[in-house]
Amino acid sequence: MDPRLFPKDFLWGASTASHQVEGGTVNQWSEWELAHATELARMSAKRMSWMPSWKTVRHDAQDPENYVSGRGVEHYKRYEEDFDLLEDLHMNSFRFSIEWSRIEPKEGAWNPEAIRHYHRYIKSLQKRGIEPILNIWHWTMPTWFTNKGGFEKKANIVYFEEFVRKLAEEYGPELRYIIVLNEPNVYTTYSYLVGDWPPQIKRPLLAFKVYRNLVRAHRRAYAVIKQVEPSVHVGTAMNMANNQSKRGRNPFSPIVAHLANYGWNRWFLNRTKKQTDFIGINYYNTNYYHGFSMHNPTTPVNDLGWYMEPEGILPVMVQTYAHYKKPIIITENGVADAKDRYRRWWIEQTLVAMQRALSQGVDVRGYMHWSLLDNFEWAQGWWPKFGLVAVDREHNMKRTIRPSAKWFATYLERLEAFQVAREKGTGSKPPKLAAKPVPTPEKTNLASPKPSEGNSSMLRRKPNTENMDRTAFMRRFNTNLKDRNGER
Repeated sequence: MDPRLFPKDFLWGASTASHQVEGGTVNQWSEWELAHATELARMSAKRMSWMPSWKTVRHDAQDPENYVSGRGVEHYKRYEEDFDLLEDLHMNSFRFSIEWSRIEPKEGAWNPEAIRHYHRYIKSLQKRGIEPILNIWHWTMPTWFTNKGGFEKKANIVYFEEFVRKLAEEYGPELRYIIVLNEPNVYTTYSYLVGDWPPQIKRPLLAFKVYRNLVRAHRRAYAVIKQVEPSVHVGTAMNMANNQSKRGRNPFSPIVAHLANYGWNRWFLNRTKKQTDFIGINYYNTNYYHGFSMHNPTTPVNDLGWYMEPEGILPVMVQTYAHYKKPIIITENGVADAKDRYRRWWIEQTLVAMQRALSQGVDVRGYMHWSLLDNFEWAQGWWPKFGLVAVDREHNMKRTIRPSAKWFATYLERLEAFQVAREKGTGSKPPKLAAKPVPTPEKTNLASPKPSEGNSSMLRRKPNTENMDRTAFMRRFNTNLKDRNGER
């Protein structure tokens, strides 16, 4: 693939979220953790013993301390050290969130020290030449807000609106990118449909009401930010899956896959597209439907048991751009992989997919890997390891860059050198990427991997670098989908 497809101003970075890394947060999640840690540990075998990694993670998963965010990884205190790691990884951007409960611990009472902290935080990124990308809401809220009903009540949106206004006034002049909401579809599903997350409610009608209120919250936040700082680019980060019908004769499979793509990927965006300057895509999953059921391949899977198909991000990008014609930033993308067996493969296949999308005219502006650091994974706790940087919480929060991250950093360094040399008109060999099958569990060397039955060969086809109109664009894409379905 042609590395020149990545423009020089492409955003290369990583993501975090305040509650998952900072430590010392006090919000509705931290209270829920303390109240339910023992129960989560007791029920861990029932919830997770099906995972291939269970024997390895069982000890941690059955420990109540695993489910308490507590000290986090002390990012709130050690952010300078973590930003040095960003520099070591040759990254030029960083997505983070500001903890609402720190800024407004009591209704209408702003915390000046917390406000100053995040000013220092943003300036520390900028002095390193790293683009700060603010995510306002990443599922955590002050308890005074959730005690009022949170987003269950339309009348409560005004409190979120005031919080957004405060952030826009304080930090808007320092920022170019703001994400209002992170994965409202995931929050609504797990808090109000599945009932695994606080407030642990299983009421579909209430879930729909919350989802509608999050649409309203995004629209109002967009208006506030643009009023305060019109030049800021405002978007939302949606969890998007590549939902496909599995090969077979069941007539309902393509219908169900289509409905899954609409309901999960597009319902929220269809209602906020006029208040969105760019679309953030959080991609982790490709799902295959046979009739009304999901039937994913059993291998390869990550430590959480999620089927891995990194190249599945390509149709997600293509479909999203075809529907909305908005710039795209990959705001989350990663793999739970404690032994670092799959992360390099995952990243490389994702980069190839982004190059393919760029060659087909998709306006992709950036890539944020999840996550910079090992972090607290909500109801799963501490045992899943998503970080480019491993964090040893038992030994003074020691940070260690994983081998896959070193490979990624080398690629970015070579890409930057190639781009600089090209501008100067001097010779420089471009870094190369190639579509590769999944590595075996026993090996992390990608030179001689074993093919996987589950992964498609879409990325191995010769890219079309011509500029296509929408009709030709979608005709080619639909042909690729038919080829993919035929492989299964």
